[in-house]
Amino acid sequence: MAAPDLSTNLQEEATCAICLDYFTDPVMTDCGHNFCRECIRRCWGQPEGPYACPECRELSPQRNLRPNRPLAKMAEMARLLHPPSPVPQGVCAAHREPLAAFCGEELRLLCAACERSGEHWTHRVRPLQDAADDLKAKLEKSLEHLRKQMEDALLFQAQADETCALWQKMVESQRQNMLGEFERLRRLLAEEERRLLQKLEEEELEVLPRLREGAARLGQQSAHLAELITELEGRCQLPALGLLQDIKDALHRIQDVKLQPPEVVPMELRTVCRVPGLVETLQRFRGPSEAQCELADFILELKERRKVERDVTLDPDTANPELILSEDRRSVQRSDLRQALPDSPERFDPGPCVLGQERFSSGRHYWEVEVGDRTSWALGVCREDVNRKEKGELCTGNGFWILVFLGSYYNSPERGFSPLRDPPRRVGIFLDYEAGHLSFYSATDGSLLFIFPETPFSGTLRPLFSPLSSSPIPMTICQSKG
Repeated sequence: MAAPDLSTNLQEEATCAICLDYFTDPVMTDCGHNFCRECIRRCWGQPEGPYACPECRELSPQRNLRPNRPLAKMAEMARLLHPPSPVPQGVCAAHREPLAAFCGEELRLLCAACERSGEHWTHRVRPLQDAADDLKAKLEKSLEHLRKQMEDALLFQAQADETCALWQKMVESQRQNMLGEFERLRRLLAEEERRLLQKLEEEELEVLPRLREGAARLGQQSAHLAELITELEGRCQLPALGLLQDIKDALHRIQDVKLQPPEVVPMELRTVCRVPGLVETLQRFRGPSEAQCELADFILELKERRKVERDVTLDPDTANPELILSEDRRSVQRSDLRQALPDSPERFDPGPCVLGQERFSSGRHYWEVEVGDRTSWALGVCREDVNRKEKGELCTGNGFWILVFLGSYYNSPERGFSPLRDPPRRVGIFLDYEAGHLSFYSATDGSLLFIFPETPFSGTLRPLFSPLSSSPIPMTICQSKG
């Protein structure tokens, strides 16, 4: 029976009287009792002494704890020989007693021994159920706040997903704009190349035969002169009789020699190659960040060489009653009051629109509109037979091809919204009827604003203008310089 007693004594000697568990970092007090360092620290929680020993209650004037390393080794041996049994749920791991209270300061469960240890004397200790009821109320309030945070988080996530989708859509729209505009540029340049080569060939066929005819005539004169020179050189070698015989005919032929100079043909080609905007475009492609489609020079070239700029004016018979036109029919503003005008079939109502007088069923046309600092406007073309009385969507399916500006965004029913950093003060509209091409430019720097997908136009098209909102700034059609 000695072995079990020895084992029991080893466990007792290696057990802390405070936590009732094997010593962890044991220290010795002045009275010779041993405790875990953390246990005695908690027990002596007051900032100043004297301190009472938890076992003998002997007072110590100051903290004087000495490490007990042999006891630490003994506790480790006891822990290896007799490992502590698992602590059941609801039981204090330090004192093996039921957990029956809750410390509000340290937010931990306590047993009766924990309460008696002195560590929680100054703390607010409450019964389990009271503490659970109070904490449950706090948790329910926190849950309400967290659920609101969750709703906000889901809303923000949905907005972020929508923003990502919108950004991708805008990038794709701009990509299609660039691809389409470069394709238009290649096609227009190819057409310009064919036109110039044809003109050059016509100029060649006009001038080259004249040059060749003059060269042939000079060749004939040279041959005749060579023949006459040879004859005279031979006659000069003859004696007197031979020299003078038939000399009259020779002298007549010498007198008849008259050199005809060639026709003077200007050696300056009328057809020269002027690729519009080539140098500027190549300079822009030096840096990839500046590689954007700008056709301002090409449009200017078209104005000069093709005379596509149209002198557009407004048709008062189509103007909405809220629109006020200038006397020269180049400016339009929207008023807050309706005018007493005949309700004819050609008049827009309720849409705040007015058409241009000009009608397009073929060819290329270009006009510019001064919009200034207006915060909203709409420009484009529409078929002449569109319904002007219904308040429907002005989309291509209804015969409208328009660009709408709203504050800092452009909008079209086909492409959605596209942001803009610097809204233009003047907008250029270019229509190529046969090619199905309708594009909008900033007339200030020539940058592309928007281009419609290639459209097989049919019927008669007319320019469309809409101020959208009332403003002291009118929309003004710029007068053609051509």
